[in-house]
Amino acid sequence: MRLSRFFLPVLKETPADAQIASHRLMLRAGMIRQEAAGIYAWLPLGFRVLKKIEQIVREEQDRAGAVELLMPTLQPADLWRESGRYDDYGEEMLRIRDRHKRDLLYGPTNEEMITEIFRSACRSYKDLPKLLYHIQWKFRDEIRPRFGVMRGREFLMKDSYSFDLDEAGARAAYNKMFVAYLNTFARMGLKAVPMRADTGPIGGDLSHEFIILAETGESQVFCHADLVEMGAPGAVDFDGDLQPLVDARTALYAATDEMHEAERFAVEVPEAKRLSARGIEVGHIFYFGEKYSAPMKAVVTHPDGAQKPVHMGSYGVGVSRLAGAIIEASHDDAGIIWPESVAPFGAAIIDLKPGDADTGAACARAYEALTKAGKEPLWDDTDERPGGKFATMDLIGLPYQMVIGPRGLKEGKAEVKARRTGERHELGLDDAIARLAEGAFGG
Repeated sequence: MRLSRFFLPVLKETPADAQIASHRLMLRAGMIRQEAAGIYAWLPLGFRVLKKIEQIVREEQDRAGAVELLMPTLQPADLWRESGRYDDYGEEMLRIRDRHKRDLLYGPTNEEMITEIFRSACRSYKDLPKLLYHIQWKFRDEIRPRFGVMRGREFLMKDSYSFDLDEAGARAAYNKMFVAYLNTFARMGLKAVPMRADTGPIGGDLSHEFIILAETGESQVFCHADLVEMGAPGAVDFDGDLQPLVDARTALYAATDEMHEAERFAVEVPEAKRLSARGIEVGHIFYFGEKYSAPMKAVVTHPDGAQKPVHMGSYGVGVSRLAGAIIEASHDDAGIIWPESVAPFGAAIIDLKPGDADTGAACARAYEALTKAGKEPLWDDTDERPGGKFATMDLIGLPYQMVIGPRGLKEGKAEVKARRTGERHELGLDDAIARLAEGAFGG
């Protein structure tokens, strides 16, 4: 993409109402624009990041055996009356009435609708297990939306739902999502710690939040320090026994402030390993048994002929929230530092003298080679002064910058800068292009 053709409305001044780094940087980098309180338009740069995050989430759900579908944003209120949640959910639910006086709501979550979909088609133990998910916009009418996409009213969420014959099957599904979430966040360069959590309005008796440690986090969290450095499981057999992997990460103390037990923390965790910090929730998983299936009559016939409600769980990932969480975990004074897996473009090509035939030809060569290599380059061919170009590229945080100008080209050279480390490499032009295309630079 040529920057002259792209839509990148960067801001030189920091918006006064942006309180945390991710909100400030997303506005300044032209990723988002506020349209109403807690409601944002995702501009082209931000949208590219959002789609990268969404695709990683999708790939890891598919790998775990979940099947994708898409449910509508508007839901019939009668489904929520069946489950008993319509009146209980509170003012965060946006309630709507259509021209035929039918009550609808803008879905804050989808337990009721997916239960209705399941019960309409599955009636026998032979239809189980099922693990279904979608990636869809949600709306919760927060009383005080703040922190940009970290606590907005409209947000993009991956929510999946499991249906099993009994508790043992449901816990196996729970473990699949537990492991899939660890792999998902690791692919985005994040260290996510699973923590015992309150089930809240979703309900149930087993729940874990996945927390990214950050000073701007909303929750106070307490955990064994070793959990932060424990790597993701990686490739596993999702049809095998995942309990040992889960046990290894739940045996050590970890809890959000709602579930924290100070005495237990002091006894179980050596003083040198006690970690108390702020954290950002990026995922939440629940096992809630028959909470929805019983009142909504989502029953199947068991091998003995008895009809019983299925056991269910739900599993959420804040896709749009992750964009902010990644920035909170990865930025400096100059701007964002994207992990390569979610960067909107893989590299910047900075033309220091637009209109010059030699620099234009060299930039075109680099652009073509990096495009063929799948690096998705952004070519800054604008008339902006060099200092402004460098500042913009640092702000938007692309992993690499290739700087091409007349002075270097006289010696046949170009400069490559790694955004994360700040390291600069002056190389022959062809060598710089080849190494960047091969991913040979450490950033």
